[in-house]
Amino acid sequence: MSIISEHPVTADQIRAALAALAAEPTADAERRDEETRDEDRLRLLGSLLAKTELEITAATRLTEDGELEDVLETLLGWGEQLEGDPGVTVNVVTNRLQRTALQVSEPEAEELPPGREAAFAAVMTAVYTLSAQLHADRGDAEGTRHALSGAEEALIDILQGMHDLRVAIGDAPGPEPEDEAGD
Repeated sequence: MSIISEHPVTADQIRAALAALAAEPTADAERRDEETRDEDRLRLLGSLLAKTELEITAATRLTEDGELEDVLETLLGWGEQLEGDPGVTVNVVTNRLQRTALQVSEPEAEELPPGREAAFAAVMTAVYTLSAQLHADRGDAEGTRHALSGAEEALIDILQGMHDLRVAIGDAPGPEPEDEAGD
């Protein structure tokens, strides 16, 4: 599903919002601040999103009841911006889950600890499952099958990561050592 913003914000508007929040990103040494270009737009939106998420996190009470109330209040404001369109909502949530998966996976790491691998797989399970439902809603059986296969593979990765973490803390036996003589 493609989303088209009725009133897309420009890179300059995003930079102004960041400045108003005292969260301007560091300037690129190769060009001046006032040379904000459209190709900067996604990076600036990412900065604005991070600032927003930090503010939400800081404002969320850490009590069992308070946290739930605060999260629900945040979702009310979030939903108001999407104007109740379920297709747009699923698209935005899927996009957020993909960003979360990348953040959990530490793309620069050579090997992830098993708990992070399992968490990455859990997020990807949600992405694939939402995708499967979107394909099913459109009557695309092949797309649904493909997405479900991805979800099933990710579920296996969750279980493997959880098992590997149990092995790491000594709660489960590790793999049997291979006999060097070949017996």
